[in-house]
Amino acid sequence: MREDFVSIIIPVKNFERTIEKTFEYLLNIDYPHHSWEIIIADGGSKDRTVEIIKEWQKKYPFIKLVEIPNCPSPAYARNRALEIAKGDFLLFTDADCAPCKDWIKNLISPFKKDPKIGAVGGEVYTLKVDSNNLTEIYCEAFRFNMVSPRYGFIEEGYLPDFGEITPLEIAGHKAYFFGTCNVAYRREAMKDLKFWDHPTGEDMDFSHQLKLKGYRLYFVPQAKIDHMHRADFKGLKKVWVSYGEAHSPLINKYCKKNLLEIVFQIMKKKLSLKIPFFLKGFIYIGDFHLMHIFGILTVLGFIFNNRLLGFISLILTLYFAYSFFFYCFYCKPRRYLLTWFKMKYMTNLSFIKGGLKNFKKYKVLCIEPSF
Repeated sequence: MREDFVSIIIPVKNFERTIEKTFEYLLNIDYPHHSWEIIIADGGSKDRTVEIIKEWQKKYPFIKLVEIPNCPSPAYARNRALEIAKGDFLLFTDADCAPCKDWIKNLISPFKKDPKIGAVGGEVYTLKVDSNNLTEIYCEAFRFNMVSPRYGFIEEGYLPDFGEITPLEIAGHKAYFFGTCNVAYRREAMKDLKFWDHPTGEDMDFSHQLKLKGYRLYFVPQAKIDHMHRADFKGLKKVWVSYGEAHSPLINKYCKKNLLEIVFQIMKKKLSLKIPFFLKGFIYIGDFHLMHIFGILTVLGFIFNNRLLGFISLILTLYFAYSFFFYCFYCKPRRYLLTWFKMKYMTNLSFIKGGLKNFKKYKVLCIEPSF
């Protein structure tokens, strides 16, 4: 029986730190080499990335390189790679990812069950490049980029379809999508579609495009990749800003009604309110937000000599701060507890900054969640 021909597409720019490891894992996948191609789209690397790719090309002719000087975004690089891709199924990952041995078979098998499945995504774990790197340790401990925890620890199966297409369904906790670090698309489903030209959010946008065409998304946790995360904390903060930054243009594109959704995260089951408003967007209210609100009230209470307000607000500030930082106490080594506090606080703050970054441009209000 002939194996399906697959194209594996990887956008890169300055990935000399991890791309060798990605190649090692890709070449260890249990799939016939005559039934695949690996297309690397380089967006103008200034390090040794292209040199490394060309060394691997000498040994493996199915590795193809598309060079794009001054590439504006990873999305643009993916679109350029798609122009030459020949696969029946189009698989995407990144040059800091290490797919498992059965990655291809696990990703493409659900397509055979249902012709309406347009995309299949797998789980994302962590692979540390440096076992002593505190940023990598933090990412692993807090399950950075994992799919199932994002959606309440879902198991294999279909992701929900669109409902009313509200801000929360487009860019909030009800926005079901697959990241381009671990996803496969049916070629037929991708017809007439392309990744948008914004610098971030192309994975969410593409999932939404597929759903609007009537296709479904299917999650297979066994199709796993290990992600080699950012090497330093500055890079991690930057990526959290970019996640929040994507939400305003997404809501602007897909939400037709001016609707503001307020989400209370302090309950086990998130309670949300929909309010017709002159702005689109969402406001999350969770531990991160409440510890700041009550912290301000604590200061005001003591400044204006209202001790009751001050003491009650202080207690609530400490309670929500403890709730927010709770999982840091379980992150090891424990001697870096203050570092884990700092990382958790600053990543959440970066997420919120990103959500507000495009407010003036799109008139979309995004107060991102506490996590």
